[in-house]
Parts: sequence; structure tokens; C-alpha cells
Amino acid sequence: MVTREEILVLGLTAGVTGSLVGGLMLGIGMGLVVQGAHIGWLLVLPGAPVGGMLGYLLARKLAKKLG
Repeated sequence: MVTREEILVLGLTAGVTGSLVGGLMLGIGMGLVVQGAHIGWLLVLPGAPVGGMLGYLLARKLAKKLG
């Protein structure tokens, strides 16, 4: 059975890793766009969905413990 502590750790881990990955993609992408390299948009646009996907994958890993 999944405990309350594991759910809390999942939330914290998903939030931190999602923010770091999404923020890095946003920062590097915007830096490229400002410099005139339009390829930076390929990093900026999927930044938030990639961060959310990490949380989703962590939640699926925790859900496997239930089964």
C-alpha cells in the first residue's frame, strides 16, 4: 500500500524535477531566440509539457506499487 509519505515525496519530486527541466528548456531556448537563432523555439514551446510528463511518469511508477 502506498503511504502518505510516498505521495508527498512524489509531489515534491515531480514539482522540483518538472520545474528544473522546464525552466532550463525555457531559459536556454529564450537565450537562443534572443540571439537570433529561431531553433530556440523548439526548446521553449515543449518546456512545460515535458516538465509535466516527468511528474506523470513518476506517478505511474508509484501506481505500479499498488498493483
